[in-house]
Amino acid sequence: MSESCNGNCSSCGESCSDRKAESLLAQANALSNVKKVIAVVSGKGGVGKSTVTSMLAVAAMRDGKQAGILDADITGPSIPTAFGITTRPEAIEEGLLPVRTPGGIDVMSINLLLENATDPVLWRGPILGGAVKQFWTDVIWKDIDFLFVDMPPGTGDVPLTVFQSLPIDGVVIVTSPQELVGMIVEKAVNMANMMNIPIIGLVENYSYLECPDCGKKLEVFGHSHIDQIAAQMGLPVLAKLPINPAVAAACDEGQIEAAKVDEILPVYEAVKNA
Repeated sequence: MSESCNGNCSSCGESCSDRKAESLLAQANALSNVKKVIAVVSGKGGVGKSTVTSMLAVAAMRDGKQAGILDADITGPSIPTAFGITTRPEAIEEGLLPVRTPGGIDVMSINLLLENATDPVLWRGPILGGAVKQFWTDVIWKDIDFLFVDMPPGTGDVPLTVFQSLPIDGVVIVTSPQELVGMIVEKAVNMANMMNIPIIGLVENYSYLECPDCGKKLEVFGHSHIDQIAAQMGLPVLAKLPINPAVAAACDEGQIEAAKVDEILPVYEAVKNA
């Protein structure tokens, strides 16, 4: 550090050992007030990450908290379908207002902005990341206790943008029982660690199917390996969620807010205490 240094690295062109890394965090909308931002991530698709996100938001609302969902899965959005909402967001001078579900959860998703919900989003990585960033900077998230970010699978452009641009307080990693997920979970864990994002814990979805006649737990997707994986990484297993046809039907019918979601409560408690 030179004697003339004023401590303002943004106005300095020198490269010194004391130079501070420039923050990439994006400024939230001036009217937003978000207490905690939780990212729900997965290393691969098809593990029920959006369902877990939806159930966490429902659990928060039932706990008397105001919840919001930022649907960052731009190319595969499913949150509006789960909540049965199709209303287009209202634009005001200060920004964009999220759509409120019948149960009071604020939602922003690309599907609410498209002319037709089935229109594909044919955008390249930087544009996808930019859209997600705007869901934080341009949307007015008013008095939100928990903003859940439904992430796209993998470790590509959009997850990187979210981790760099949003003030993430913690991540919940969703996986499934297959043995191959060990490597995939490790990728997601390593990415969060590299970005210095706290990991709240792991959730195994589709862990078992309970027989309605005898109550026996059937491991439809094979024997669970989540305990070994979590132990190797020093992370807690927050829940092992069953295959629940009633929850799947509720999502398809846009009635996730009416579904019984008791199995998600340990995950919500961990999020609340993170």
